[in-house]
Amino acid sequence: MTASEPVPDPVDEIDLTLPNPARVYDYMLGGAHNFATDREFAERVLAALPDTREVALANRAFLGRAVRACLDRGVRQFLDLGSGIPTAEPVHEIAHRADPAARVAYVDVEPVSVAMSRQILTGVDGASITAADLTDAGAVLAAPGVADLLDPAEPVAVLAVSVLHFVRDDDLLGALFDRYVTAFGPGSMLVVSHGSTDVDDPHTAERMRTIERFTRDTAQPARSRDRALLRRLLVDRPGHRLELLEPGLVDVSYWRAEDGQPPAGMYAVVGEVVPRR
Repeated sequence: MTASEPVPDPVDEIDLTLPNPARVYDYMLGGAHNFATDREFAERVLAALPDTREVALANRAFLGRAVRACLDRGVRQFLDLGSGIPTAEPVHEIAHRADPAARVAYVDVEPVSVAMSRQILTGVDGASITAADLTDAGAVLAAPGVADLLDPAEPVAVLAVSVLHFVRDDDLLGALFDRYVTAFGPGSMLVVSHGSTDVDDPHTAERMRTIERFTRDTAQPARSRDRALLRRLLVDRPGHRLELLEPGLVDVSYWRAEDGQPPAGMYAVVGEVVPRR
């Protein structure tokens, strides 16, 4: 089954005067779904922080390892929030190599990401794209591209990779993921990567502070969160906890990576949702 839904014509909704994180990320990964304002912003960041492209690639590689870890645990459904444009080893390709019947529901609010995703997913069974804001969990979970594709009685891996630092309200973030991770069956997983300045390497911490300053003038300003706050908001919750997979809450470059990469300044959260008793 291929699930998709009509979305507005993106041309009327795009503010081309502001760079968008999803399109900047696409450019960093070598994609072609971006505009001049996104490329100009990316090049300014790269001029100040030449290793930013390597950070984007490290984050993407982490996503692949985390999806495979979920597959290894028997998860065959994925809800990818703030998915961006599904290119460069996208979730559905990784999942379908393991099981052609796996299902992936992509969700993004940015019009170009949605429009390009619709083109990429045309004819792809078991994958959908939904135009929605991840901060409206009710709308996301009720959308046809999610509700008609994912079986809520079965486990789902909820993915929020390199996107939650754009949700600036701590209480909102915690409440959102209480809703998302408890909406699906036993054995459901949460996969998150999140920018932080709470790292041992001074260069890495300064990189994140610089990115925060740069993004103040974009459509979605970012904010970092430290390890303790991420644990409180995502791991140790009143109604449930995440049983973190080894090696726990570490930099994405260290999460089950085979080669020694420098730290990216982004924490990895990968765990199974366990109700409290």
